Amino acid sequence: MPPIRLRSFDYHTIRKGTGMNSIERQMVEILRRSSQMYGCAAVKAEFEAEGTRTDELLRLVDIARLAGVKLAVKIGGCEALRDLFESKQIGVQYIIAPMVETPYALSKYIAAKETSYTQDEALDTDFLFNIETISAYEHREKILDLAAKRPGGVQGAVFGRVDFVGSMGKERELINGPLVTQHVLEVAKLCKARNLDLVVGGGVGKDALSALRQVREVHLTRFETRKVVFNAEALDVPMIEQGLLEAVHFELLWLTNKREYYGSIFQEDKRRIEMLEERYTMLRNTVAL
Repeated sequence: MPPIRLRSFDYHTIRKGTGMNSIERQMVEILRRSSQMYGCAAVKAEFEAEGTRTDELLRLVDIARLAGVKLAVKIGGCEALRDLFESKQIGVQYIIAPMVETPYALSKYIAAKETSYTQDEALDTDFLFNIETISAYEHREKILDLAAKRPGGVQGAVFGRVDFVGSMGKERELINGPLVTQHVLEVAKLCKARNLDLVVGGGVGKDALSALRQVREVHLTRFETRKVVFNAEALDVPMIEQGLLEAVHFELLWLTNKREYYGSIFQEDKRRIEMLEERYTMLRNTVAL
């Protein structure tokens, strides 16, 4: 996919009324640029490992929509109904369930999906699940057979490489090596045969490009960093390393903005707390007398 010429971006093109700060405007610009030039498909949040709060998620929703990219959310578990209802309410396009290690766990996810979404409501959302442990890998064929059942299945799997090597008691540094890549390739073959999406994540940076290209030769739909999801075609972009650098910058700004947000809340109450502490100390001394 050749690079797309980036249209000039002006902060004033952001619609008024969103209450965005300068950091969030930078985040919108990064996603827009990454969508146009580097194959960015979506931005991602996690109820699971990140513990994303609702107010944080709503800011990310605004950022994603202004940038014109989709939103992916990893829910807290295969039966996290509250997370599914919330994802439906805000219009999440990709929902990922973690730690699906058996066909039974996947069946619970599918049941939760059907409880929270009608067939009509589910049309605009892709439901995926994580293959991220050696136990899930050992059940891969039965899990993927169930995933591919229509109606009542899901759209694909996300191979989480960092947790996968951890589940085998091995070091994170092995994620781009032949052992892990061979496991991903096997899952890619099975997903392709069943017409399922395959997304690869876990430690994705420039060192992962060679392994990702090997997987793409078999079957790959998307790949993802911690916060940014790319279409598989992004691997053809000559400057994809710059795109991955932009993803790191986006995550840095996200965390910085989060720190500033909660810092401002702390400052709102700081003076009141100090005043009450002084008053309490004075009154306590008076009572003690």
